[in-house]
Amino acid sequence: MASIFTKILDGDIPGTFVYEDDRCAAFMDITPMTDGHVLVIPREEIDHWLDMPEDLTAHLMAVAQKIGKAQKKAFSCERVGVMIQGFEVPHVHIHVWPTNSIDDFRLDNKHGSTEAEDIAAAAEKIKAALA
Repeated sequence: MASIFTKILDGDIPGTFVYEDDRCAAFMDITPMTDGHVLVIPREEIDHWLDMPEDLTAHLMAVAQKIGKAQKKAFSCERVGVMIQGFEVPHVHIHVWPTNSIDDFRLDNKHGSTEAEDIAAAAEKIKAALA
């Protein structure tokens, strides 16, 4: 059975993409830790990041860094957080989000907007900063 992320990649479930290439994609998290929270995922369904080929891991981290630089520019944040944990979806995903406080790393303290318009607006800011 396809993961929810594969369904997003396939267009079966809507996603707000900020980056795509032949190996991975990056789209907005619908329950963001902060506004501008992005997930970077491989196109291939791989459950655990330790199981990824080394070159794919390097590629995903390079894309995460590119996204992070765009977030820093777009949101004028102090830092950009990165996390790989993977309990909620069995498909590797790197969380990348703008942050100004250590509190932004608490999973029980999400305070980004879940409104579709706000997520779309944050995506546009990131895409503009990527350009």
